[in-house]
Amino acid sequence: MKLLAKMSWLELKLFLREPLTVLFALALPLLVLFVMGGVFGNDVDAAYYRGVGSMDYYVPAYIALVTASVGLISLPVHIAGNRDRGVLKRYHASSMPTWVVIGSSVVTTFVIASISGLLLVAVAMPVHRVVSPDRLGLVLIGFAAAALMFASLGVLLGAVLPTARAAQALGVLLWFVMLILGGAGPPPEVLTGAMGAIGDVTPLRHAVRIMHDGWLSLDAGLSWLLVAGLFCVFASAALRFFRWE
Repeated sequence: MKLLAKMSWLELKLFLREPLTVLFALALPLLVLFVMGGVFGNDVDAAYYRGVGSMDYYVPAYIALVTASVGLISLPVHIAGNRDRGVLKRYHASSMPTWVVIGSSVVTTFVIASISGLLLVAVAMPVHRVVSPDRLGLVLIGFAAAALMFASLGVLLGAVLPTARAAQALGVLLWFVMLILGGAGPPPEVLTGAMGAIGDVTPLRHAVRIMHDGWLSLDAGLSWLLVAGLFCVFASAALRFFRWE
């Protein structure tokens, strides 16, 4: 554990030296918050947003989106960039265990996502008068589950994609698809046909639902089990396909 703590501190410092990854993690969810808040306000419409105020719906959803931003964009670029620069090769030459490298990436994801999530809440609560969480403990568990799921997916993308540029391109594409179809963009109720079907299977849709479970006491259905299952699948694949060079 001491080695993991030292490695996590090193990875965090390296992560913060990459302005693009930090920008996506911290600024992008805030930008989306301001845009959607300016468009929809916090009015209640029984036909949309599961019957709650639009920003009451969106703020927990954007906390889930924060974990997706770090997991899909920042983390894969960081891992693939480390491979490009030979950092992972040097780790391997020093007999660094794979689980320590992956574990430190997950810890870094938690730290950055937590900072971004707290910043989002600190801005949204006074500006949009968002309701407080119904069950804070469940919100924290949901955040941890979403962060683990997207961190494992991010490690998988960083492991299999050959370059940082490829990781960035695919990560941004997946992020925007999930933003639009996964419940953090247009109201899910307006997505019909193929768009609705795709939205229902995106990891973000289920991360949003478990956040709503704790924040708004809205039924998450099977989303808790699906998030746990996706984490197991992504984590197993990341360990299987992780490449040092």
